[in-house]
Amino acid sequence: MISRRLALALAAGLALAACGQEQDAKPVAPTVVNFSIMSTEGRQTQMDDWGPFLADMEKSIGIPVKPFFGTNYTSLIEAMRFRQTDVGWFTNQSGLEAVRRANGEVFARTVKPNGPDGYEAVIVVKKGSGITLDRLLKCDRKLNFGMGDAKSTSGTLAPMTYLFAPRGLDPNTCFKTVRSANHEANLFSVAQGLLDAATNNTASMERMEMLGTEMSKKTLASLDVIWTSPTIPEDPMVRRKDLDPAVKAKIDAFMFSYGTGEGPEAERQRKILERIQTKPFKHADDTHLLPVREMEAAGQLMQARTKGDAPAMRAAQAELDRIAAERKALAAQ
Repeated sequence: MISRRLALALAAGLALAACGQEQDAKPVAPTVVNFSIMSTEGRQTQMDDWGPFLADMEKSIGIPVKPFFGTNYTSLIEAMRFRQTDVGWFTNQSGLEAVRRANGEVFARTVKPNGPDGYEAVIVVKKGSGITLDRLLKCDRKLNFGMGDAKSTSGTLAPMTYLFAPRGLDPNTCFKTVRSANHEANLFSVAQGLLDAATNNTASMERMEMLGTEMSKKTLASLDVIWTSPTIPEDPMVRRKDLDPAVKAKIDAFMFSYGTGEGPEAERQRKILERIQTKPFKHADDTHLLPVREMEAAGQLMQARTKGDAPAMRAAQAELDRIAAERKALAAQ
């Protein structure tokens, strides 16, 4: 038999555990809001662009707001998963992973500063190199190719879905080397002849054009685009689902009013938003990720067909069917 003393100790331990679980389940108001930013360009460039926005956010919500720079999207996803970050700007693909694995939720989206919403993935080569898309797809393992982070929508998912997978091609077996780097590094590497070709996107190239430096001008002038993807939806803003509701409300009040209205202050805010390449943010939810889920499943279906993998084909088709049903339900609302 268990002694009375041991039984009481066990009961006390279970009560404390239950109390701890109950406390864990309650949102805790943070003393600092950590805002994650992917370093698709140099960290100082990112801080110059984002610093004024984060300072205004801190002033508005009354809580210190600190930037959390990640060198790759996996680090940002893991940071949110382990509550090291609270909110951040993700790509569609990495945002989908944050929702799946890091208890994240889409709550807003960016808006393209000029022209229709959306951006395109591209592949760039050095001007005068003679490298065409047909030459690239020859897959003779003679070219050095640059891609984005594994969780990058434009740097990896889009070219795989729309270019390589439909042709049954794997970049790892097509090229002499495949290097993964951020968008800025890939542009410079192609311009300097360190890479023969690399993925990128129109938004990143527009950011470089906005810099207006001699180096950025020289880099862009030395590049040719040999492939452009279909339009990709604008990027999502993701936050932790378990973030304190009062803090969520403060963030919403700031995000959805920032840069709106008239007057000198609104104009100042819009200029700050231009630096991070967006108009005032719009409301969004997880349905924003339907297009990237569709891209992902379509790519998986093509790869499964190439390999003759029947179970994988069924799984990918089932996901496409679910997405179609969700779209139909949204349209009916």
